[in-house]
Amino acid sequence: MIEVLAKLGRGPVFLAGEVLECMITFTNPLSASSTSASSEMLAWASAQIHCQFHASENRVALPPSDGSKHDVQAENETVFVPNRGERGQCILSTPPKILFCDLRLDPGESKSYSYCETLPIDGPPSFRGQSVKYVYKLTIGCQRVNSPIKLLRVPFRVLVLHGLKDYQFPQDEAVAPSNPFLEEEEGLKKDSRLADLATELLMVATSRRSLHLYNISNTRGKVGTFCIFKTVYKIGEDVIGTFNFSEGDIPCLQFSVSLQTEESIQEEFQRRRGQPVSFSTHARHQEACLHTAQSSFSLPIPLSSTPGFTTNIVSLKWRLHFEFVTSGESAGTCLVRGSQSEAITWTGVEQMEVDTFSWDLPIKVLPTNPILASYVSQFSSTNSITI
Repeated sequence: MIEVLAKLGRGPVFLAGEVLECMITFTNPLSASSTSASSEMLAWASAQIHCQFHASENRVALPPSDGSKHDVQAENETVFVPNRGERGQCILSTPPKILFCDLRLDPGESKSYSYCETLPIDGPPSFRGQSVKYVYKLTIGCQRVNSPIKLLRVPFRVLVLHGLKDYQFPQDEAVAPSNPFLEEEEGLKKDSRLADLATELLMVATSRRSLHLYNISNTRGKVGTFCIFKTVYKIGEDVIGTFNFSEGDIPCLQFSVSLQTEESIQEEFQRRRGQPVSFSTHARHQEACLHTAQSSFSLPIPLSSTPGFTTNIVSLKWRLHFEFVTSGESAGTCLVRGSQSEAITWTGVEQMEVDTFSWDLPIKVLPTNPILASYVSQFSSTNSITI
């Protein structure tokens, strides 16, 4: 028996273009004093990163894939195919790297190997939507002699920041962003600079503030105004907006604001022409606001959500969806006098004519520092298997 342990050193979330580093340890757990202790042999072990794509058959029409039939690992197969047994299509993979050949482990002995690979910068982000899924995995395959291949899959998340692909790093190391307190290996230096550059670009893009004012009106007149200071955010940030109903001609009884994503399939891949777009709500605020002059809301963008992106098959966009319930009468008729005594009691009317209307405001949501996203990731940094 051999235990295989894979550990992602920095966490399970990465930025496209970064270097993924995984420490893989093979251990013979039996101690030398055990009566059944014996040396263990492995013929080989290899590792590879791949992105698996899966689409809903009811919503997406895809051309047939030749690789879909290779979904079962042969009993004595010696070819390492990381995505065998997986659903969907493998749309991206890195070259496989051999970790070792003919490894012998004595009782209680263990050996570790470091696997490093640069994540393709032109790949899609990790995404689990209603119509499609993009799932990244590091697969470690190992085999005993005359035994089937055993696969250890390590799922992880990839964030994509557009614009990094076209950036040219300075040739002069003196002007390149670096940490003078750390001595980094040459291979990891560019990776560190890439993460620093991404953080800087995100900070610049999401820190710009300018006042955006919108008039809220229906067919009968003005309801109020809406104010927001920016429309570009990172995942993990809060979307904050304010309402002013004091200058409105039409009383607003209630409003709701929903933070939503819009998942749409490109026209050439739609199962039915003109099929509806899929919406998902990530946060919602609802408030009764009759006789309220001003109000506000704060909606958090979950760190586990996917920033907006576009591929040849699907696009994901973010928006704020507003719904307003307004009175069909003037503000003075929304209250009635309850009694004729000296102590006057005002109560709400039992019936009222209302109008409802909605409004959508597009916003842009970008990735964040992958280290922050790792804190709430559903994936574990450590995975193991026994063979």
